Amino acid sequence: MSKKAVILLSGGLDSATVLAQATVEAYSCYAMSFAYGQRHFHELDAAKKIAAYYKVAEHRVVTIDLGAFGGSALTADIAVPKDRTEDQMNAAIPITYVPARNTIFLSYALAWAEVLGAADIFIGVNAVDYSGYPDCRPEFIEAFERTANLATKSANFKLHTPLIHLTKAQIISLGMSLGVDYALTTSCYDPTPEGKACGHCDSCILRKKGFVEAGVMDPTEYD
Repeated sequence: MSKKAVILLSGGLDSATVLAQATVEAYSCYAMSFAYGQRHFHELDAAKKIAAYYKVAEHRVVTIDLGAFGGSALTADIAVPKDRTEDQMNAAIPITYVPARNTIFLSYALAWAEVLGAADIFIGVNAVDYSGYPDCRPEFIEAFERTANLATKSANFKLHTPLIHLTKAQIISLGMSLGVDYALTTSCYDPTPEGKACGHCDSCILRKKGFVEAGVMDPTEYD
């Protein structure tokens, strides 16, 4: 019988790759996505397609409202930065950072994993091409894993972060070797109403750069 794992699935490139990795490792995958008040809600449509593509055991979309707190261009009426250089992206934590988002997402994943009897949680955080988000650092992951094992009756949880030390190009190369269909994924922070990627936000720029460096055709439909 396959081991169960909860996979945080955003609909983006990284989380799709992580789901593919968990599938290859013969986990029975339970995918969790969030409608958290994000402006790029098209990612949920992508997450549903990816979950169906991989025939996950179950896919849950949890509704929470991080927009109630604001403080991010992804959840509030704040302009998404466009056409920034990598130096500008790395100069400070960007306004697209959603306060405590991964802490909250992982807490939900932990609760579901405990109910499922799953000891493994996968998340596609990345500490290389990650736009400076503090909750993508290895130190945060290590601290949350310790907290998870203190806060639950199971006390045997493992957080899997297979992409954490990879560049975007390396992630794409890994995904291609795993058979990921990146046409199903979306990365844009500020898509058109039809769901086309803007091509100018930090996430689009990092995505385009990754495909170029990996030598792989970018299947993204840009506006």
